[in-house]
Parts: sequence; structure tokens; C-alpha cells
Amino acid sequence: MFTIFRGSALRLICTVFQFRFQKTKMSSGGELQHSKLEEALEVKSLRRIVSAYLNYSDAADEDVRRYERSYKKLPPAHKALLSHFPLKCQRLRRCISVNSYFILNMLQAFEPPLDMSQDTDICEHEHLEDVCADHIPCEVRDFCSCQSASTSGRTCFLEADQASCGIGSNLICNLQKERTVSEEVQVQNFCGSANGNLSLNSDYSGQSEKAGCDDVKVSLSAHDWLDPSLQLKVPLVDVDKVRCIIRNIVRDWAPEGQRERDQCYKPILEELDRLFPDRCKDRPPSCLVPGAGLGRLALDISCIDFISQGNEFSYYMMICSSFILNHTQTAGEWTIYPWIHSNCNSLSDNDQLRPVSFPDIHPASAGITEGFSMCGGDFVEVYSDPSQDGAWDAVVTCFFLDTAHNIVEYIEIISRILKEGGVWINLGPLLYHFADMYGPQDEMSIELSLEDVKRVAFHYGFLLEKEKTIETTYTANLRSMMQNRYSAAFWTMTKRQVKS
Repeated sequence: MFTIFRGSALRLICTVFQFRFQKTKMSSGGELQHSKLEEALEVKSLRRIVSAYLNYSDAADEDVRRYERSYKKLPPAHKALLSHFPLKCQRLRRCISVNSYFILNMLQAFEPPLDMSQDTDICEHEHLEDVCADHIPCEVRDFCSCQSASTSGRTCFLEADQASCGIGSNLICNLQKERTVSEEVQVQNFCGSANGNLSLNSDYSGQSEKAGCDDVKVSLSAHDWLDPSLQLKVPLVDVDKVRCIIRNIVRDWAPEGQRERDQCYKPILEELDRLFPDRCKDRPPSCLVPGAGLGRLALDISCIDFISQGNEFSYYMMICSSFILNHTQTAGEWTIYPWIHSNCNSLSDNDQLRPVSFPDIHPASAGITEGFSMCGGDFVEVYSDPSQDGAWDAVVTCFFLDTAHNIVEYIEIISRILKEGGVWINLGPLLYHFADMYGPQDEMSIELSLEDVKRVAFHYGFLLEKEKTIETTYTANLRSMMQNRYSAAFWTMTKRQVKS
């Protein structure tokens, strides 16, 4: 197991991936006391995220039903030209089932850090409405860097309201209905029909049987917090975030994502290796990776003899990274179908429905440096703690700076937590996540040019050592007819040493 930190002061250490940012306040007696309101809000937010995962299957199946309704409207002559289309829809459903199977196993391995059955009606009272809006750790507004399923770029999901997909026959219920023989999952829905007539892909070679049935066992008793009565109706934009996570798995943990990792992570790893040539395992330098996502960059840094800590705010990301880091047993253990949710820009149906196996490495056998950890929480609130001042030899930000409400604050904190002479390596665009937001909450968004970002960095004591532009994609489908590319800024800055 990898060490995971919980809490704003990073004092509580646990050996399982239990994480949350625990906001605290001082009572009159001076003791740290957790706010019941904020805990209720966090439970509500986490329930919504879990519900989004569980509604993945229903939402995806509704997409397929929509394709089928469109097909039925065709005149007979046009249907005859597309006689393969019903079979494609069957293949899509089987791909959805394999993805759903992975999601269920991931959720069953997750241990929530909070009592998920507690009453969350505390934030429904009228006089607490403003407090809820200000403090809920809202993944809708502050999630991850992804675009809708129809493209391969990088934006964030910021819509507050969309049509809800009902709980209905959700994922956990669907699977429980299938479990009738033994504790091993023997689900025809995941493994295909008994006669094997419906293959997922001509090149699939039985991977679905490996991923869906033969090798993986799940407990018959689902966690109480997965009970359908605790699930919420969620907007479709929340389910879109689950699809985003599936694509991020490819970027961080699949062989198919190696090109993007070489574009984004390799320059960072090479720069760290160059800047710290004399590091040793006895006293390795420390490196913080804010916005660590699914944890691959933080792990790769650990594997080159750094004490690496990833920091991530999104529960969507943390639930998945926990499973990959702590629960995968072998390389290539799981199979997903990341590209099935868009019919646009596909060269062929087989390209769209191709399987992707992961992880490409077994994390626990990758050669990590002792002290590797993941910290769950908001970067500003966690690393503003005085205990973090001057604590890090290096900070690496990859596709992170533009997630800020206030990028000046990000830079100030990075400067503060670095040691004198410490190194800041950055790679990414400036696609500000809260730009062009309109609504009653009036989200703060400070959107600076690259020139102004560097000027702010210089103000906070940074010296520019190296700078260039790197062409890269983000969660791109390599076989798509459309590729969104970034001319990402890459730099190395050093924190000026104060002369004595």
C-alpha cells in the first residue's frame, strides 16, 4: 500500500487511500473541531460523485438507445446500406458492460473517509444556503481537465444544471441481479453470449473474458454506502466526468498513452534528473506534484529517487488513482473501452470499439522511493499551512496552473513552500478553468497572459533558468480524425537564495 495523507496539516497518515480535505476550526478550548456542516456537505458531494459512477451504465445505454431510435427512422433503402448497425449497438453495450465492471470493482475497493449514511439535510435550511454555496467541495465547478466525449481536447465541466439521469436500474443493482451461483462473478453481460457470436472487436482475442470474468473476483456484499437508497439523481454532466476519467486512465496508465506521457512527463523527468544529479536513496530530494490526477507522474518521479507526493482535489480522480495504485495486481490486469462514447471522427467501428488494457506497469513493483504518497485536498488550503513553508526541493506543475481561481495565489504558495534554491518545473497551457463562467455565484477567475504569469513569478523570487514550447495533446484518441494540440509552456525556475 502507498502512504496517503489526510487533513490540511498533513499530520494524519494512513496506509489505505482514505483521503479528504478536513476543514477544521479552533474551539474555545483550543481543540481542533470538525465542522458538522462542512462534513455533511462533503458527504453530499461524495455521494453525488459515487452516484455519477454508478449511473455510468444507464447513461451510456441511453446513448445507444438514442442511436437505435435514429436508425429506426431511416427509410428501408438506407437501413439496408447500414445493416451492420444493430450489431454495432450490441457491441457497444458489451463494451459498456466491461467498463461498468471495472467501475464497480473500483468502487467496492474504495473506503470512504466519512459516514456516507449520515443525514445531509443540514445544508437544505434556508439560512445555510449561502454557506453551502461557498463551501461545498463542488466537483461540478472544480473538476478536471477534460472535454466532452465528442472531442479529444482539454476543457473543464462547469455546467451547473443539466437533465438528470435517473437512478433507475443502476450499475450496482444490475450486477447484483446477475450474481446467483457463487462469489465469483459469472456475468454473461460482461463475458458475452453463451455461443460467443458477439465479439467486441475482431482483434480482441478474449481480453473481455480476462477482464470481465476469469481473473477478477468481487465480494457479493457491496458496501453499505453503495446502497441504492443513498444514491442521488445526478446531472448528465457528472456522468461525463466519469467518461473523462476513463480517458485519463489511457493517458496515465495504458500503453496507448505512452506518446502523451513522453510529450508531457518525459521532459519533466529529464529536467529533474539533470537538476539533481547527485541524489541518493539515503537522502533523496523531495518533490511535490499538485494536480496529480491519476498519479502516474508522481509515481514516475518517485521511481527516479525522489520523495514524491501527489496532491489532488477531485474525488473522481482520487477514487480511481487509489484503485490503480493500491489494488492492481499485475500489469495489463484490466481492460476498458475509452473511445465508445463518441461516434464522431472515427476512421472505423473497430477503432472506436478497440480495447485498451492497463496498467502498463504494476505500480507496487515499479521501484518507488520510500516516502511516496498522495495527499487529498485543495492545493491552496493544504499547502498554505505554515508547516509546508520551505519544505520542498522541487515542485512540478503539469497542466495545473490554469485550474486556479487566482493564479497569483498559486505562484505565491509555490514560492513559499520551496526551499531557497528550490526548483519549479512547469508544463501546460493557460486554458483557465473558470473563464467565461456566468451565473449567480460569479466565480472568481484571474486570467493572465504567459508574460504576466512569468512577471508574477519573478516578483515572488523566481529566476528563469530554461524555457521552451512543447507540442502536446491531452487524453487524445490517437486514431481520431480530429486532434486538439497545445503549444504548452515549459520552464524551469529556481527560487532565489537570500544573501546572508
